Amino acid sequence: MNKSRLLFGALFTCFCAWVSTAKAQDFETLRKQFPDEKAVLLNRVFEYNINLKNGVPHVESRELQQIEYLLGSATAYMGGYGFSHSDFHKLVSYDAFTQAPDGKKLKVSDFTTNDDKAGFVFYDDVKETSFHFPAVEPGAIGNLKVAWDNKDPHLLSPFYFTAYMPVINSELKITVSKDISLKYRFIGQDTSNIKVNIESKGHNKIYSFQYKNCPADKSYHNAPGFAWYSPHVVFYLDSYKDDKGNTVPYLSNIDDLYHLNYSYLKNVNTEVTPAVKHIVDSLTNGLHTEEAKARSIYSWVQANIKYVAFEDGMGGFIPRDAQLVCTRRFGDCKDMASILTEMLNAAGVKAYFTWIGTRDLPYKFTQTPLPLVSNHMICTIKLGDKYVFLDGTDPTCVFGMPSSGIQEKEAMIAIGENEYKVLNVPIVEKNKNMLVDSTWLEMGANGIKGHIKRDVKGYFAMEMHGKLMYWNRNKIDEYMKDEFERGSNKFKLDTFYVDKKQSAGELSMYANFTLPDYGKKLGDDYYVNINLFKFFQNEQIDYPKRKVPVEQNFNFEKKYVTLFKVPDGYKVSYLPPSKAYHNKVWGFNVKYEQKGNYVIMTQEFDNDNLMLAADGFDQWNKVLENLYPLYKETLSLAKK
Repeated sequence: MNKSRLLFGALFTCFCAWVSTAKAQDFETLRKQFPDEKAVLLNRVFEYNINLKNGVPHVESRELQQIEYLLGSATAYMGGYGFSHSDFHKLVSYDAFTQAPDGKKLKVSDFTTNDDKAGFVFYDDVKETSFHFPAVEPGAIGNLKVAWDNKDPHLLSPFYFTAYMPVINSELKITVSKDISLKYRFIGQDTSNIKVNIESKGHNKIYSFQYKNCPADKSYHNAPGFAWYSPHVVFYLDSYKDDKGNTVPYLSNIDDLYHLNYSYLKNVNTEVTPAVKHIVDSLTNGLHTEEAKARSIYSWVQANIKYVAFEDGMGGFIPRDAQLVCTRRFGDCKDMASILTEMLNAAGVKAYFTWIGTRDLPYKFTQTPLPLVSNHMICTIKLGDKYVFLDGTDPTCVFGMPSSGIQEKEAMIAIGENEYKVLNVPIVEKNKNMLVDSTWLEMGANGIKGHIKRDVKGYFAMEMHGKLMYWNRNKIDEYMKDEFERGSNKFKLDTFYVDKKQSAGELSMYANFTLPDYGKKLGDDYYVNINLFKFFQNEQIDYPKRKVPVEQNFNFEKKYVTLFKVPDGYKVSYLPPSKAYHNKVWGFNVKYEQKGNYVIMTQEFDNDNLMLAADGFDQWNKVLENLYPLYKETLSLAKK
């Protein structure tokens, strides 16, 4: 047995001793402490052993988990468990068993390994080994131990202290040779609860990060990726000393990260193939400006190369040659960047591979220069003195606008082997993302009939183009009813028409509809609520209980106009009041006016916060306090 397995076995022996001691923590005490929880993680310990092997850093890791079941209902779905491994995280050993309430140990013998395919990934090399703890019942404790050999120390994963259930003890331990410099950084909320201890032992330094009594992660509507708020520690190797005592930079700064990233590109697109050049020439024939050529090539890639996410070992880092992508007519984000970069450069447009993180991630290259900062690759071009970001994975993205998921993110642009730039992707201004919805209403014999015109531009238009592209054509009427619905659930869509503009950045939609039984007639008077939309209903933020930020896809302006035709022989006896309310977070304008025989209601909303932090929640709710009473206002009509 090798040294790592001996260390692992010794650690697990200590762990089992801890388990026996932990049983002294009375089961009923846990039930009272967590009355609404089906289970708790008594202990989760992740250990790393980092040393030098053959003169370079080498990493081994192991994890120990202990889950205690508190309620009988937990057995239905919490007995299943699993762990991941891949070419970069080679599985060394694993073991699992249930400790019954009477102390009996029941080993797991049936493990199943399958590809761990995320919904957005066509293929990758990550495997998931799953199993079920036997004899799960209240008071039973499931135990799991896993060990890995980490093949690339550049790719150390952050350690998250919380889980989907409460954790009594969550701990990361890193034993690192004194010849290796380790750095770390806390990210997320409530990181002040993490206790840090650093000690020296022989030729090693031991780092311990512990968080006791972690509350369970809670999901919230419109929350950003969990990395924004879930407390975790990012750690990495800064440098190490070689056999001669020289200090060798590893990930000591952003330059080191760039040299690592660029190493993945050195053998990509070494020449422009005749097939790629032929397509480029046909797309740019007769075009005389770099922008016109770039627009033509970008549009062709969007229309002809299908985005398919797949990763396989180093294929998760190295783009495939443009010729292969062109032949296959599909590729992942790196492949889309590859064919765009190659074709644009062949057309004389300066184009560069670009690493970037999506808005799911809170990291920045300038703060944590690590591979984990970027989970995406795009192409950046330079037109004059302006950089334009092109995301080939989005077939509806408008040239000149970044895809919404990379706004405000840092982009690492590969200019050359030793030259790069880190630029911030701009936030698209709200007035470029507009929705104007107009509704014309008339009273009918059995309710209201009307027609609609909706104009959208910017990200609103891109989203709609995307829906039309992927919607099931057999259900298009059902989808469109949802898009146009207003007034009440009796809304009936009679006809509709979509005017697709030449640009994906614009779109108009038209519809005719009826609203049976809408409005009331009492005697000779009519009462009609012409506010057909009750926006932001039940969207008060549970403040101060909620601490997780609120995320919006993009900044926008929305305008809804309702034009109600006063029936012949009637006059307006009550016109609801207009009101506007704004604060530093957001606001609205609601206006009623009469012009001739029409009553016109206009309501406008805007958003200027891609991410709203907890200190703005009370301001958000204050706007809603002023908005909700307006929804009860009713237009009154009396006979002349």
